[in-house]
Amino acid sequence: MTQPNILLIYTGGTIGMIKDFETGALRAFNFDKLLERIPELSHLDCEIETVAFDAPIDSSDMNPNYWIKMATIIEENYEKFDGFVVLHGSDTMSYSASMLSFMLENLAKPVIFTGSQLPIGDLRTDAKENLITSIQIASLQDDSGNPQITEVGLYFEYKLYRANRTTKINAEHFEAFDSLNYPPLAESGVHLKIFKENLWRPAKQKPFKVHKKIDHNIALIKLFPGITLASLEGFLASNTIKAIILETYGAGNAPTEAWFLNFLKEIKQKGIIIVNVTQCSGGKVIMGQYETSVALKSLGIISGKDITSEAAIAKLMYLLGRKISQSEFKTVFETQIRGEMS
Repeated sequence: MTQPNILLIYTGGTIGMIKDFETGALRAFNFDKLLERIPELSHLDCEIETVAFDAPIDSSDMNPNYWIKMATIIEENYEKFDGFVVLHGSDTMSYSASMLSFMLENLAKPVIFTGSQLPIGDLRTDAKENLITSIQIASLQDDSGNPQITEVGLYFEYKLYRANRTTKINAEHFEAFDSLNYPPLAESGVHLKIFKENLWRPAKQKPFKVHKKIDHNIALIKLFPGITLASLEGFLASNTIKAIILETYGAGNAPTEAWFLNFLKEIKQKGIIIVNVTQCSGGKVIMGQYETSVALKSLGIISGKDITSEAAIAKLMYLLGRKISQSEFKTVFETQIRGEMS
């Protein structure tokens, strides 16, 4: 068996920064000298090549154009490499990783997102472990030489998660991410343990396909006690919004006041799609379980079930880009297509 070839894609973020000890300022790391900075990589049983965005970006500046750029890099190198590791800022990593999971259809190789809370040159950095283990995971093969991971994952602080199940939960601790509605795919300790029963398996013998048409004319409304019609009227006036994610309480509950239900009816009459997701990090939407969600169900609002807000946004953009018809949209959205919901 030959050594796996891994492509490291640096988009930006803390993991790719080193501190200038004279000025104290952070500057982008030269990934051409990766082995000099992290000599431990030479002990991995794989070949590593690197590619970086011309101008590394802070993940707060992430947008659909950069998602298309990432997907294109993977598409152009798909046959040449056995796995991909994407270095990304942590703030919007769950959004990007979720989006790539939808864009990359019939993926048969690992695409592992990772980053860090401290720069790669910091004495206490978490960057080295996250990077080394992400590359190791992307290199894993079975006895037949096939990749063990065949989906988009997110690795951070000893755990590999399904990317479209993650959300960032902490800006201070190294355990920055969690997947509260789906168990980890792998865990790194003394041994690297893969939980095979949790892995996503794509349909066999279907060609790899990259979807680059993304429609980001969507909006997100987070409910809160005291919300008023005045704060929502702009959505009724918009001629560009095609879908709205409604972040509701608990198991998908919302106010039962007449003005709010009339607002939703008007939104629906405009042909705007509404998806109900819960504000809770864990749990799921069950419309009709409580009286406060019966009206939403009767309006035909889409249930996000246990999908994260990040994955719901990505899935909406992806499906709108696919131009799924209004009549089919509810059925398609409520159907699991990349392991994003139960």
